[in-house]
Amino acid sequence: MLKLVVLVSGGGTNLQAIIDGIADGSIPNTEIKAVISNNKNAYALQRAKDHNIAAACVSPKDFADRAAFNQALLEKIQSCEPDLIVLAGCLVVIPEIMVDAYPNKIINIHPSLIPAFCGTGYYGLKVHEGVLKRGVKVTGATVHFVDKGTDTGPIIIQKAVEVQQDDTPEILQRRVMEQAEWKIMPQAIRLIAEGKVRVENGKTIITE
Repeated sequence: MLKLVVLVSGGGTNLQAIIDGIADGSIPNTEIKAVISNNKNAYALQRAKDHNIAAACVSPKDFADRAAFNQALLEKIQSCEPDLIVLAGCLVVIPEIMVDAYPNKIINIHPSLIPAFCGTGYYGLKVHEGVLKRGVKVTGATVHFVDKGTDTGPIIIQKAVEVQQDDTPEILQRRVMEQAEWKIMPQAIRLIAEGKVRVENGKTIITE
């Protein structure tokens, strides 16, 4: 059984996709041990409670400095004994102590085709604003392992989404979620649960 801890900051639509995938069997042999948010008002916490999943808030506002917050977050995660940490719309910068504690055990969903429109400053709607400003015709989403860089870890899965002429950032964000994010995050977790993903020389190897 693959044990997950899911980190969230907002509404939790990717969390819901994972919950639904576990419920319908498309993500086998997997359970969510806890959902943790840096934002006590995140609707994702309510989603967790609605499905009888442990939910907790660990907020930077409750600690004297970032180092204390990072340590508390790590300790909370460790108490859940996860096999995999899933960043599902998590806006917290993952500290190096966590990457060191869970090498190739943390995955993230990013709403673009990495290496395009990623890295520092590209998050949430800012990604889609950048896509439209540049005038690209195809965007998408990427699931990748987390390393000590920003969106630089080994890529697991990507899915392309067409950009349409009259898109706004909000409309494009929704299409990327529906057509890519909600599909490839559960798919990546399934592959990991089935033991079909490994990292060699900084690259992901998938055996289907």
